[in-house]
Amino acid sequence: MPTPRTSIPLRTLSARRIGAAVALTGLLMPVAAATADDDGMTAPSQPRPAQERTVTYDTTDRVVPNPQRGFYHHTETHFREDGSGYTPLDAATLRGYRDEGITQVLRVFYLEKFTDQATLDPAWLAMVDADLETAREAGISVIVRFAYVQGGAWPYSPPYGDAPLDVVLSHIDQLGPVLREHSAVIATVQTGFIGLWGEWYYTDHFVDDPADPGVVSDQAWQDRAAVVEALLEELPDDRTLQVRTMAMKQTILDVPTGEAGALTTEQAYDGSDLSRVGHHNDCFLASPDDYGTFLSDPLSLDQDYLAADTRYVPMGGETCTVNPPRSEWASASAEMERYHYSYLNRDYNRDVLSTWGEEGLTETANRLGYRFVLRSSTVSRGGPVQRALPTVSVSVTNEGWAAPYNRRTAQLVLVGRAGTFAVPFTGTDSTTSDVRTWAPGETATVTAQPCGVPSGRYNAYLDIPATEPAAAGDPNYSVQTANEGTWVPERGWNDLSQTVILSAARSTAAACEGQTAEQLD
Repeated sequence: MPTPRTSIPLRTLSARRIGAAVALTGLLMPVAAATADDDGMTAPSQPRPAQERTVTYDTTDRVVPNPQRGFYHHTETHFREDGSGYTPLDAATLRGYRDEGITQVLRVFYLEKFTDQATLDPAWLAMVDADLETAREAGISVIVRFAYVQGGAWPYSPPYGDAPLDVVLSHIDQLGPVLREHSAVIATVQTGFIGLWGEWYYTDHFVDDPADPGVVSDQAWQDRAAVVEALLEELPDDRTLQVRTMAMKQTILDVPTGEAGALTTEQAYDGSDLSRVGHHNDCFLASPDDYGTFLSDPLSLDQDYLAADTRYVPMGGETCTVNPPRSEWASASAEMERYHYSYLNRDYNRDVLSTWGEEGLTETANRLGYRFVLRSSTVSRGGPVQRALPTVSVSVTNEGWAAPYNRRTAQLVLVGRAGTFAVPFTGTDSTTSDVRTWAPGETATVTAQPCGVPSGRYNAYLDIPATEPAAAGDPNYSVQTANEGTWVPERGWNDLSQTVILSAARSTAAACEGQTAEQLD
């Protein structure tokens, strides 16, 4: 069950935190002759300039297990004509993945029994439902794909065994409620359904001639677009799809290749179909065009497109075959950085991954997706005559290769005798409290003023929780910064080692533009 977000009893605070509170009390409390304030706290008899205390933080080189990023383990299950082949996810195994620093799996659901049946078996839907619930209980995120058939030995020839459009659309409609119910654990959904492995190439139904799958007519593209539209309709608005090639997104959503066709800052996260379709490359580094992943002429157009588009949508995949020197560490790491990789298969291709060495694999585990590092925080107290609220500012650098691709909002948590309060952050310059805007290689600074928090002394924490109610109280779905000595695992908070002191007059000030704190307990 998720850990409830209740207050931390003051008696459990570490000696380090108590020491920090004492030190900060000496700094922030007035030293001049004082008079009683309206809440019983003291106030100086003479105005003084604003005071502040800044704390800086030590970074760590450890792999930090954070949600929806990093290496993944591949899992798959089947449902054959006789109902056999379904292997449920195992919670103990998934928790073991977390011990490895891996927080997500790719789950491929093969629907062999249903290629010619419009109605899904309720027992099968219940097993999918149970799998996703098991993942939630284990604190694991799931990259989801549905497909009807795997490929056998090369060369492949028709019939391949996938399902026609009407069957696919019926299945998506029936899967919608399950996907929405478990959106908290779904990182992203790969479009799947069409062709061998759900990779949209070797297909009986979505081309004019299955023996020539590289030629896709206008009608076949319309059928493919219908699958994408149906998936987007069934998923919650804040969840994304991934397509197998850039040409799929470009053709279905009518944008050109090259940087000109990529998402802009203004389009990012606006809820449009363009903003919700990302990419996965399952032959990463395999050949100059990654076995048909890059299709433009010249290839640099698709490469530029992908580099720009993935600033705002998810990118991931797996390596495919040894292809030196491109598949070796120097070029592999440069491409993962350029294309903003958030995840990569740890299980395949091991021959490729082994060439990166332990140092390369560790850096990959650290830098896939986001890697937030606390740099500093500052607590400023305004002059007492103005009765200004304290301001808490926090600076965080993203040392990963990508930004988070699902919505997640940072907040300040204050813990004191009066309770536990979540205080909204606002951004500075181009950054906001939405951590999707915390771009790789950049430092974001957010600030908060604790309006509506009762008077008293509070310890301060940075909290970056999941937004979905089913996971919002679970530390496994909160973001840990890559720092030493800051993580509070029981709560999923990052300890700022700061103390904020509030008087009643200041805590009820109206200068916060409606940014009022929420009591968590």
